[in-house]
Amino acid sequence: MSEAKAKTKAAHKSGDVTDLILHDILAGVLAPGVWLKQIDLEQRYQSTRPEVRRALDRLVQRRLVQHVPNRGYHVFEPDGRQATEVSDIRVILETAVADKIVANASELTVKKLRTLAHRFDDLIMNGTMIELYEANLAFHHALLALCGNRELVNLVTEIRQRTSSAPVSQWQTRARIEQSSREHHQMIDALAAGDVEELKRVTIVHIRQP
Repeated sequence: MSEAKAKTKAAHKSGDVTDLILHDILAGVLAPGVWLKQIDLEQRYQSTRPEVRRALDRLVQRRLVQHVPNRGYHVFEPDGRQATEVSDIRVILETAVADKIVANASELTVKKLRTLAHRFDDLIMNGTMIELYEANLAFHHALLALCGNRELVNLVTEIRQRTSSAPVSQWQTRARIEQSSREHHQMIDALAAGDVEELKRVTIVHIRQP
């Protein structure tokens, strides 16, 4: 069973409809702009109408879903301005802790990051887009966690969700995916070399790449 399917199965067992819908939005299964019919979601996630409604309202609060009075709910579709502003915020936050990330890096953590980067590489050829997306998140979470500030890691994770994070919008071409892969390894190389400025440079390029 793939990692993505295992997570979905576990989420079904826990009955957390919010996490199920969130997963499908971030994985591109529910694309930006798609209208979310509650009866369809009930059947899809084997849940009750009140559970689905509560889940949608939670996602509205997180700006992943938008509620239109008298029409219903749809997956939030950010405009270019918001995407640019979110990228600006990420650059500020992630480069601000680059020195701490480098200072806290060890041979073991560098090796772990390299393993996560290689998993992303392998999935380019052999995985699904959902698996590729989740491998990318795992790499960035592990990298940022080296800063030692859990609240900042959680904040960046939340901010990433404010724009379309679906693979279909992130990686529209094979060249775009391979560029992300190269930048993962460049970040690791900067860590291994203890080069804070290089880590900042690659981080900025990685966040802002079109």
